[in-house]
Amino acid sequence: MFNSLKIKLVLNKILREDGRYRIEAYGFVLAALSYTLNLLDEKRHISGREFLSGISRYAKELFGPLAADVLRNWGIKETVDFGNIVFTLVENGLMGKTEQDSVEDFTDVFDFDEELAGKYLYLD
Repeated sequence: MFNSLKIKLVLNKILREDGRYRIEAYGFVLAALSYTLNLLDEKRHISGREFLSGISRYAKELFGPLAADVLRNWGIKETVDFGNIVFTLVENGLMGKTEQDSVEDFTDVFDFDEELAGKYLYLD
């Protein structure tokens, strides 16, 4: 699809033009897309809500109880931030969308802290 040099060049351009999120946030969203698509039985377009479900699952798998803290450190504080990242990647040719897709699909989908806290067992 894309070689890593092209992705790096595009991400560097995005960071120069829009400093809201760290580069790790963009890399995470791209990786979360692959992760989410691999969960499907067949390759197809996914909605914003479906993507957020995959993002949540992927974040909890990678970062456990620190997921919200890690994402917050990258500038992601609420679900709409994922939409902003997705649509920036779309505008720069690294992701696609349909006519029905919009940033609003990512707005207030879940309570960020509650969703990413998950249920973890701590041993004393």
